[in-house]
Amino acid sequence: MTHFGDHQVSIYAAGMLAGQIPAWTTDLASLERHAAEVLPPEALGYIVPSAGGGLTARANVAAFEQWRIVPRMLRDHATRDLSTEVLGTPMAAPLLLGPVGVQTLAHPDGELATARAAAALGLTYVHSTQAGHSIEQAAAANGDGQRWFQLYWPTHDELCESFLARARAAGYTTLVLTLDTTLLGWRPRDLDRGYLPFLANEGIANYTSDPVFNALLDKPAEEDPAGAGLAFAGVFPNPGLSWEQLPWLRERWDGPIVLKGLQHVDDARRAVDAGVQGVVVSNHGGRQVDGAVASLDVLPGIAEAVGDELTVLFDSGVRSGPDVLKALALGADAVLLGRPYLYGLALGGQEGVEHVLRCLLAELDLTMGNAGCSTPADLVPELLVRSPR
Repeated sequence: MTHFGDHQVSIYAAGMLAGQIPAWTTDLASLERHAAEVLPPEALGYIVPSAGGGLTARANVAAFEQWRIVPRMLRDHATRDLSTEVLGTPMAAPLLLGPVGVQTLAHPDGELATARAAAALGLTYVHSTQAGHSIEQAAAANGDGQRWFQLYWPTHDELCESFLARARAAGYTTLVLTLDTTLLGWRPRDLDRGYLPFLANEGIANYTSDPVFNALLDKPAEEDPAGAGLAFAGVFPNPGLSWEQLPWLRERWDGPIVLKGLQHVDDARRAVDAGVQGVVVSNHGGRQVDGAVASLDVLPGIAEAVGDELTVLFDSGVRSGPDVLKALALGADAVLLGRPYLYGLALGGQEGVEHVLRCLLAELDLTMGNAGCSTPADLVPELLVRSPR
């Protein structure tokens, strides 16, 4: 059992006894500002902004501010245990490193550093289809860690089958199918630069390492990056994806399947009927639909509707330990983290990711204890009250 809150003691001890302060800030709310100081313009423009004017991204963060924690006293929390199991995957805490594409924009090691950091802390790493390193490379970096694979369903069936087979062979246990990005959202910061990394053969390593995809190319990707980027553009958009196609996927993946990007209760109920094992309540961090509902605002209704039948996961707007606590209390079985760990990656590679994760988990651990909770099971809706907007 690990008390992640002990990380706080180690920071104080290092400062007071050895004169050593953290290499990076422990103020998770300021991570974006610090990362912006080291990221090049193209990376900053791709990683930080969201769709349109950013209304959805702001709503995601604001939604957490509407909930207040009500601490309870004298409820012996000397022994705390954040460990859990989600869809057969043991986790040191109900926190996964969510699928973020093109992590090489933040640091050359990209997904490899993230996969190593996840394994070091006993957390689950989710590998994006749009990665800067391949399925197999990330698996090797993750070693004995727990890992899931996120799928953007390509329009090429044989390529999709190849992705699935490679992921299963590389030890990915759960498939996370993203539903909300069959088309890219309107992203002015990228558009104003005319910048899309995939067209420059960046963030498509899973494709260029795939024999099916390579058979579509006139020349190898390293000889003709633009050709590879155009070939990717020919298989990525999939606006015709429908519920009727899910049985095809079920036949080709023998592990749990999670549908990511749901925000409507009726879609969650259809997921139950489709025979999948879980959903991720998410709006892609605000990167797809400007003016969409905040994910936290719809989480309680979805958890109430399908929580007894499906594993309910959550992302979008999580920036701190208290945010994780609130999402768990409102019905999530676990939370997927996105931008914050990418900021850590930009600041310090694997060490930067581990720093962010240790700080966030310490804050979660200490917040739980100070609120009178010892395990994730103690995090119930009654722990929160909603304040007037």
